[in-house]
Amino acid sequence: MTTVYERRAAPAVAPPARRSPAGAVLTLLWAGAAAVLALWWADTGSVVGAAGWLTGAGRIAGLLCGYACAVLVGLMARVPLLEERIGSDRVARWHAMAGRYTVCLLLAHIGLILAGYAAQDGASLWHETLTVVLDYPEMLKATAGTVILLAVGITSARAVRRRTSHEFWYYVHLLTYAAVFLSFGHQLALGNDFNGNTAATAAWYALYLGVAALVLWFRILAPVRLNLRHRLRVESVHREAPGVYSVVVRGRRLDELGARAGQFFRWRFLGQGMGWTSTPYSLSAPPRRDRMRITAKALGDHSAAVALLRPGTRVWAEGPYGSLTADRQTSPKSLLIAAGVGITPMRALFETLPGQVTLLYRARRAEDLALGGELEALARWRGAKVLYALNETDGRRPDLTAPSLRAAVPDLSGHDVYICGPHGFARDLYEELRAAGVPDRRIHHESFEL
Repeated sequence: MTTVYERRAAPAVAPPARRSPAGAVLTLLWAGAAAVLALWWADTGSVVGAAGWLTGAGRIAGLLCGYACAVLVGLMARVPLLEERIGSDRVARWHAMAGRYTVCLLLAHIGLILAGYAAQDGASLWHETLTVVLDYPEMLKATAGTVILLAVGITSARAVRRRTSHEFWYYVHLLTYAAVFLSFGHQLALGNDFNGNTAATAAWYALYLGVAALVLWFRILAPVRLNLRHRLRVESVHREAPGVYSVVVRGRRLDELGARAGQFFRWRFLGQGMGWTSTPYSLSAPPRRDRMRITAKALGDHSAAVALLRPGTRVWAEGPYGSLTADRQTSPKSLLIAAGVGITPMRALFETLPGQVTLLYRARRAEDLALGGELEALARWRGAKVLYALNETDGRRPDLTAPSLRAAVPDLSGHDVYICGPHGFARDLYEELRAAGVPDRRIHHESFEL
């Protein structure tokens, strides 16, 4: 059974595209790193001998590592400006990159400082390590924080993540907060750049307290407020295709959430053993005043359990997140390309996106086309077009190359193209679209492999 929501007329003209603040945010982050280097430069006189060079390099790595820790946590805070205007997937990539930088800087800081101290004291590296860890103030806590941060880094490596559950990775990842907390004290207690420098110390406190405030508000208080205010519960569950189910969630005053077609929430269903996991699912229909709908495919334990949800199950949601919305639109013509369960945000956009819209839906078989009845009804209602790319009877995949895309969609280079599907599919399709003449600024993609 398919649930069809009452439809509202889509605007005929695309609104002006909102410019992403990604460039400004990156400039600000790099300016902060430059300020950290300036702090070291202003506080450092002449550097003499191997010990001085090693220690100086270790101090630089330590300062940058401390700054990177704050950036790392800030990118985890789910700030709406970042999540909605830049995109959750892009912020996640920044966070992953910041994590690699942080671990590398941490290892460099440890190795260079210990080597510099050992050269200065004429002691062995092992003896100097024991002295620093056991005798220096705040170092036992900093050592514990270092071990935690390295464990987080190891479990975040792609080879390890493929062999562990999402739940294990998620809860280990949360220990980043503990690692940063344990390591903060030694930065001020042992950092020569902060001793006697009231302005630098105040700025460091402001940086960390500001980031802590973002985490407290957007990751704790805002979700608590959302769920207490809107009282979400499962209303019904419907089978859409083999292994694909839609969940209608009812709540109060949901229009106040400000959710838009193309966005997603992180969902935690408090039943069937699903309460321990928070998983992102896109809205598969435009949100209404009293209900929202998601559609999930059984790709893991959590998504497979969606089919077992019972009406009345309490729901804990966080969001809305994501920037795959009409805000990215720059042309009155749009092409939506979906593969598999990537149809979910595209179905919502297909109803609401302004202007002339074409939908291209990639699936293996006709029976795998989820929400197909709704798509056909929407196409008739708004005078749009739905194209299907199915495997041949012998299993051969359809041709989604630059020539075939241009043949299927006239004036393709003048379209905005929205893509949602597996990472490999989106990557290959992006290359074909660029070869077909679609400008990079008009190709919009958001990955949910977070």
